[in-house]
Amino acid sequence: MLTATYTLVALSVEQASVRLSLQSFQQYVRNTLLQQNSITLSQLEFACESLHKLYQACHWRKTEMYLIPALRQTTERADHLLDELNRLNQSALTAIRNLQEKMGIFAGMQDFRVEQVCDSIETFCSSMLKRLEKEEQELFAIARAAFAGDTWFSIANQLMMHDKHLEEMKRCAPAAVAPRAAARQLTDAQITIPGLQVLPIVEEDASDETSPRTGPVRVRPAARHGLLDEALAK
Repeated sequence: MLTATYTLVALSVEQASVRLSLQSFQQYVRNTLLQQNSITLSQLEFACESLHKLYQACHWRKTEMYLIPALRQTTERADHLLDELNRLNQSALTAIRNLQEKMGIFAGMQDFRVEQVCDSIETFCSSMLKRLEKEEQELFAIARAAFAGDTWFSIANQLMMHDKHLEEMKRCAPAAVAPRAAARQLTDAQITIPGLQVLPIVEEDASDETSPRTGPVRVRPAARHGLLDEALAK
């Protein structure tokens, strides 16, 4: 049971970090954007980019990558709950899609309806926060009851290998990534989302289709990236 406790504590720490990121952005929107009569294009772009990062952070959680697949293989007791978690995820994706559609509609306008933008952001954050809550209160309890010791050991080993791989990625990251990231400053609606860590997003280099590059990217109406693009296309 010590391995199970270690694993659940490690997952809970990650859950808390993602929750803090969601709550921080949600509070920023309520305290800043919602108090305005309109929203600028740069603020709208920043909102889309922030939701993209938050979705990536939620998707790449260890709970999503390791615990949930193990539950699907081990027991059917979690099937109903997993369906509910998926519905919350789809609600968040729909909110992102709505926000991106607004960017296309408002492309030629000077300012935008702030209420519509804030509603989409609120829906996204609320859906993902509800999902995190259900995972911790219900999914973790099902896993503790369903998994045997060897399953917990396997998951704990995956978590350690995951962390080791991330550390190796950080050490091997090309030095050129840092100045490029530093040069890209958010303006107008600049904030910091505490605890947010996102895996590098791979995109095609137009000059060399065989050489993918990693680094932060701007989210624009006609350009979505990676997992988010695939999810929204479903």
